Amino acid sequence: MRPITEAHVAQPGLAVVEVAAADDQTALAIQELLAGRWATAPADRTTRVPGEPGVRLRCYLDVRQALSI
Repeated sequence: MRPITEAHVAQPGLAVVEVAAADDQTALAIQELLAGRWATAPADRTTRVPGEPGVRLRCYLDVRQALSI
């Protein structure tokens, strides 16, 4: 994964969430739960790191913008 830059967390309320999960379905389900609550720049796929178990996913949240339900 690329490094997290200062722009990703430049203001209060911006967050980077990295998920480690056993499989793609689990990682994408976590992302979907986050996206249901806050404005999210979602990942379209997971990544695998050779020699490490499971998959990784990174998404970017703006928790200042709660979704209205």
